[in-house]
Amino acid sequence: MVRLKLSKASLQQERQRLTLYEKLLPSLELKRRQLTIELDKAREEYAATRAEVESIEARVGAELPMLAATEIDLKGLVMMTALDLEQENVVGVRLPLVKHVECRVAEYSMLAKPAWVDALVERLRDAAEARTRIQVAAERVRILERAERRITQRVNLFDKILIPRTRKNIQRIRIWLGDQERTAVVQAKLAKARQEGRTAWPSSP
Repeated sequence: MVRLKLSKASLQQERQRLTLYEKLLPSLELKRRQLTIELDKAREEYAATRAEVESIEARVGAELPMLAATEIDLKGLVMMTALDLEQENVVGVRLPLVKHVECRVAEYSMLAKPAWVDALVERLRDAAEARTRIQVAAERVRILERAERRITQRVNLFDKILIPRTRKNIQRIRIWLGDQERTAVVQAKLAKARQEGRTAWPSSP
């Protein structure tokens, strides 16, 4: 740790640091609050997307109960083939955003498979897109949590360490400089008194 210099120049430096820290802290606090709001939104979006997938799966079970008894091979019927992501700047944090999801539907004979397979294809496509959005939503939450954690650490650094330490340093330097000034005044008075004493002392004949 660098030893604190007890001087007027050091006092000026510490005052400048304190001014800078006190200027930065409100902006850091604001960004932390904004990130907290965005993180809450991202968590709500993630929960809503999960609920959407569960709803789709529930509808499949309710609308297509024949799936449980079917012997038709439905594997590979719908597959995601392309995912187009873009980046979104939110409070200075770059987040992934789903722009487009493309799914491929395997060719199947309308005669070989029952009519309800068409409805199933639509549900499977919706579910595939929703699951993709879940993954992206989870990534947005992870990134925002990390950003919020970092900005909170910076806020605590300024609020709990740097600003109190700088104020303490300023107080120490001011006390030391005050003591030095008083000591110098006392020494000057003593020197003046000694000088006056020598001047007033009668000289020998």
